[in-house]
Amino acid sequence: MNGEPRAPRLAVLIDAENTSARIVQGLFEEIAKIGEASVRRIYGDFSDTRLKAWVDVLATHAIMPHQNFAYTSGKNAADIALVIDAMDLLHGGLFDGFCLVSSDSDFTRLAARIREQGVDVYGFGEQKTPTSFVRACRRFVYTENLAAGAPGSDHPEQDRIKAAPKPVANATSLIRTAIAQLESDDGWVSLSRIGARLSILASDFDARNYGQPKLVDLVSTCGAFDVRRNDRNEVFVQVKPKPGKAGSSKPKPAPKK
Repeated sequence: MNGEPRAPRLAVLIDAENTSARIVQGLFEEIAKIGEASVRRIYGDFSDTRLKAWVDVLATHAIMPHQNFAYTSGKNAADIALVIDAMDLLHGGLFDGFCLVSSDSDFTRLAARIREQGVDVYGFGEQKTPTSFVRACRRFVYTENLAAGAPGSDHPEQDRIKAAPKPVANATSLIRTAIAQLESDDGWVSLSRIGARLSILASDFDARNYGQPKLVDLVSTCGAFDVRRNDRNEVFVQVKPKPGKAGSSKPKPAPKK
């Protein structure tokens, strides 16, 4: 044993009927940033040819399929099975978080119930996902940010449409709010603290939604903030002083810690 703490154990539950297989590689790369995908289950009627793209990648990513035949029109047996398994896993007490992969608002109550138990929920879905489900998660990642360049698709007509980046101005006001809540005596705040506060202010906040790969790139693009690095290469940010304000021409250097 190397003495390093174990990564958080995560249960990944995928709604195959509301998720494109095109995201699978990016999905598990994103989940790896959070913790270890100890359980990987997917739910759907895999006798339906529309889910063939998922069938083709299950073994590659060690995803366990749970077959749910659609015996009755209009009834989603897969959703019910996913919820039942989620509650069983929750009460087993073995997991630090759940990753719910769907764009379906029906999982809003499930996400809220899991969080009531003090367990984190990470949602993954398309930008059309209802706000109720997005806000019920600790963090929500839009799958349009995961699918770029990925081969294969079970929804080719949808995958050709890449969501347009949101206006950077929308991010500017949110970043200002985060800094105002964290502001230090000299006005400089570490980027890591800003990122943590942004995830609290908006569970779906992601620099990629605004066409930028990282938060530091987004902050620099906004044009409303000064960015500095200390001798440890840690990034600090402050709101640019208004023109004409005393001392605005020479911002203080970022703190060393």
